[in-house]
Amino acid sequence: MESLKQMLVDTLRVLSFRQPSPAIATEWQRYLAFGLACTWLVGVGRYWDSPATALWQKLGLGSVAYVFVLAFLLWVIIWPLRPERWSYRMVLIFLTMTALPALLYAIPVERFLPLEDSARLNALFLLFVACYRVALLVWFLRRVAGLSGDALITAVFLPLTLILFLLYALNLEHATFQFMAGMRDVDETSNDAAYMIVTLLSAFSMWTFPFVLFFYIVQIFLAHERTRGTRGK
Repeated sequence: MESLKQMLVDTLRVLSFRQPSPAIATEWQRYLAFGLACTWLVGVGRYWDSPATALWQKLGLGSVAYVFVLAFLLWVIIWPLRPERWSYRMVLIFLTMTALPALLYAIPVERFLPLEDSARLNALFLLFVACYRVALLVWFLRRVAGLSGDALITAVFLPLTLILFLLYALNLEHATFQFMAGMRDVDETSNDAAYMIVTLLSAFSMWTFPFVLFFYIVQIFLAHERTRGTRGK
């Protein structure tokens, strides 16, 4: 019971941009299990009141699989920038600890608000959670991974622009928006403004991604030079 309390406290510390206790390193298996349980809970909550949802979505399996894929993507992209402390396990635990804010998606606002208002509120939930998680990622890369300056900016923007670029290239932004916001098929005609924002961001990423990728390559070269210089001393 005491261990569960400590894990909850550390999760709240991370969500408030503070360092967790050293136990997260020594008892990482428990923290990972706790984080995955939170991720699963959020996945279940996203679709608990949707009768037209597939069974694997209702069981929260999509959210659990997604966090493993996203952690791998972040780990692979940021590793060449030579962060001071970096491991797939560390990234995975961090991502699972940021799952709880997405419980906002589980609020059935469509039950007590008109359809158009509930769709708007779901879009605001999506915007809040997305911005909150980006801010947490910046804190994590700066305070835990030890990145700073241009390397930090590149490490934040490259994964974001890459994901949006791929969504735009594969024309998946509509499905992704609905999945993240927890919207039902019936909402399709009432979120045009929010969906337009996602589409514009995806289209914008198509033009910015090559520039971000260029700066990413430059930062990899600079990180390599710094590492070689340190070893030569």
